[in-house]
Amino acid sequence: MDVPLLEQDFIMIRPYHPTDSDALLDLWLRASILAHDFVPETFWYEQLPAMRELYLPQAETLVLEEQGRVLGFASLHGQRLAALFVSPDAQGRGLGSQLLDEAKRRRNRLELGVYRANTRAVAFYRAGGFVTLDETRDPHTGQPELTMRWSRQ
Repeated sequence: MDVPLLEQDFIMIRPYHPTDSDALLDLWLRASILAHDFVPETFWYEQLPAMRELYLPQAETLVLEEQGRVLGFASLHGQRLAALFVSPDAQGRGLGSQLLDEAKRRRNRLELGVYRANTRAVAFYRAGGFVTLDETRDPHTGQPELTMRWSRQ
């Protein structure tokens, strides 16, 4: 007797391709505005050109997709986790943890900056083994920002 296969979500983490740019920028903008309600929304719109022309092309970016739909990404620049974002409608499913685990698999040490007021992200990184090294003020927004680090044991 044949047992029908259950349809499962197919999640893949793959390298960034330039054709991903619009999807990643849209996701980044929506997630940034949602996570940083303490920063004026206009700031994030002003950052779009730099994200498109500088940050994405210069980083090693990992794209998380499910059934061909981009749901998240992480960008590595040297030993820095420059970005990790999950689409607001896909948060809470462990996708951010999958991206973080893949970034950690590729590096022995990671550092990042995260706004102190983004308590959800701070807790996420602490749960992922990051420790706070320093606190400074972001010169662009004036917000307190934590520098956090993870190292392989």
